Amino acid sequence: MTDQSKIAIVGAGSLRGRELNDALADSPFAEADFLLMDDESELGTLEAVGDEVTFIQRIDANSFNRVDIAFFAGDEQLTRKHWQSASRSGASIVDLSGALESERGVLVRAPWVNEEAQPAARQGSPGLETRAVVPAHSVAVTLALLLGRAGQTASIRAASATVIEPASEYGRAAMDELHQQTVKLLSFQDLPRQVYDTQVAFNTTPAFGESSRYSLAASESRIRRHFAVLAAGRLPEVGIQLLHAPVFHGYGISLAVELDQPIVLDQMEAALAGEHVEIVTADSDPPTNLSVAGQPNILARVRPQGGHNGETPTTRFWIWAGLDNLRFAALNAVACALELNRLRPQGKVQ
Repeated sequence: MTDQSKIAIVGAGSLRGRELNDALADSPFAEADFLLMDDESELGTLEAVGDEVTFIQRIDANSFNRVDIAFFAGDEQLTRKHWQSASRSGASIVDLSGALESERGVLVRAPWVNEEAQPAARQGSPGLETRAVVPAHSVAVTLALLLGRAGQTASIRAASATVIEPASEYGRAAMDELHQQTVKLLSFQDLPRQVYDTQVAFNTTPAFGESSRYSLAASESRIRRHFAVLAAGRLPEVGIQLLHAPVFHGYGISLAVELDQPIVLDQMEAALAGEHVEIVTADSDPPTNLSVAGQPNILARVRPQGGHNGETPTTRFWIWAGLDNLRFAALNAVACALELNRLRPQGKVQ
């Protein structure tokens, strides 16, 4: 990426947009020229990308002129409103909002997972016909990495995951409502329900209210779809249940794995450890929402099921994994953009 390259972040004032700013500042794109864009509520806000400070600008018909890569980090409505303008201008599009997943010529991608697959099982990279890329859901990426590596020790007979979701996955308004509900409950006042339409403070729930802005079932379905894309028939099926917890940041994933042959704990830990996954051993504090904050990697602790000690071979393991949902998603988006950027010397993504 050269100094003359131009990158637009649409939805720069969102939680995802601000995390993306930081990820780009530490990436090969760091020397590019950045344009920060958002809707009316964020105009004029000062934001930093690396050592540079710039204003968030209004989006108009000429905003995407000469833009090489456009990241859409706001809500789905903002993406749908402006992505075609970016595409007509010749920008490569990375959609963190997920709004474009069903559009023709849009790929769901996780380059880290693809790199770990055997050459014959790797998915083809984006081409000039690719209109946009949607970075795969962070939980789907995590499950694909963990199960892909666990399967190197022995074949996986069964796997199931309970996923614990934070409020920040739905943006600042969801975090604010969780905070307000907590305060109201402690002072015995009526709860605000504009975002969730149910009580989320001091409560773990498998569904939101009927009038909620969001659907937990839709989020769970998205994880399953993205995992199926990444698995591409080479990874085992995994049962997935999504729960929303009263925490602000960080995913927790409880993953049960049953192998067809017994192995010892050291073998499983050695298989899982590597790029993007850091093993937390039993003599250290386990991964938590606090310990994963700001971490670029998945933190994972493994224990044999049924009280076996680490030296006794077993076929069943529990993997407790934690990750910073915003940081991990931003890094995956940057990896997707690097894939797209390799196309640009040969032509534009149409």
